[in-house]
Amino acid sequence: MSQIQFQYEKWRCGVISELMINEQIRDKEVRVIGENGDQLGVMPIKEAMRLADEAELDLVKIAPTAKPPVCKIVDYGKYRYELARKEKDARKKQKTVELKEVRLSPNIDSNDLNTKINAARKFIGKGNKVKITLRFRGREMAHMQQSRHILDDIAEQLADIAVVEKAPKQEGRSLAMVLGEKK
Repeated sequence: MSQIQFQYEKWRCGVISELMINEQIRDKEVRVIGENGDQLGVMPIKEAMRLADEAELDLVKIAPTAKPPVCKIVDYGKYRYELARKEKDARKKQKTVELKEVRLSPNIDSNDLNTKINAARKFIGKGNKVKITLRFRGREMAHMQQSRHILDDIAEQLADIAVVEKAPKQEGRSLAMVLGEKK
C-alpha cells in the first residue's frame, strides 16, 4: 500500500466520528440492520458483508459500544452526508448566551447610571447575560462597601426583566454582579 493510499485510508476512517466500514470492522459477530431499517438479527461478519455486497451497499458500524456491535447496510456517502446535515441543523438551533459587561464608577451621576441601565436592559432583552462591574480607583477603594447600593439599585430597576444570578462580590479592585434574563 502506497503512502498516499495509507493517508487516505487513515483520513477516511478518522474524520467522520470514527465510523468503520466494510473491511475495517474486525468483530466476529454483529447485529445487522437492513437497508430499509428492518432488524436482520445477530450474524457472523462474513454473512453481514455478503448481504451488503449483494445489495451493492456498505456495511457501516453505527454503534460500536453495543454488545454485539450494531452495523447497518447503507450507502456510506449518503449516510455520512445525512450525519453532517443533522450536526449542522443541531448547531443552528443552539443558542449561545454571551456575557456582556457594563462598567461603572462609584461616583456616577444619575443620568449616566440610567444610560448604563438602558444598555443593560437592551442586552438582557436580546437574551444575553450582563455583568455589572463597579470599578474603584485610588482612595475610592476605602469606600467599597458604601458603594454596593449602586449595584443593588441597578438590580432593583431591572427586576422586571432580570434576576441576579451572581450576587455582588469583590473581585480585586471592583465589585461585580451578574444578571440574567427572567424566565
